[in-house]
Amino acid sequence: MIAGGNPFARINDIAVQLTVELGSARMSLREVMALAEDEVVVLDRLVDEPVDLLVNGTLVARGEVVSDKNRFGIRILDLVGQDHGQPSAPQAALAQEGVE
Repeated sequence: MIAGGNPFARINDIAVQLTVELGSARMSLREVMALAEDEVVVLDRLVDEPVDLLVNGTLVARGEVVSDKNRFGIRILDLVGQDHGQPSAPQAALAQEGVE
């Protein structure tokens, strides 16, 4: 443990993969191989539904897609697990390690 500090302080700068998932679709390999330019793959989400924010493949939040100077962004609407008094996924992971 680091004297007088957070034992996880030294890992705060580790890079993680942040992914925003708009939705998904189930297709056969035949359908995927038949895709062509300008075709539309319909996803399982409605346009106004929140999108998922994943950190290293783990769902941590939901949000809405926004634009910021010609770039996409995501406005966080809620952290997963925050309703019903549950800790968010990152907080739950720390709690499992004994860190509050």
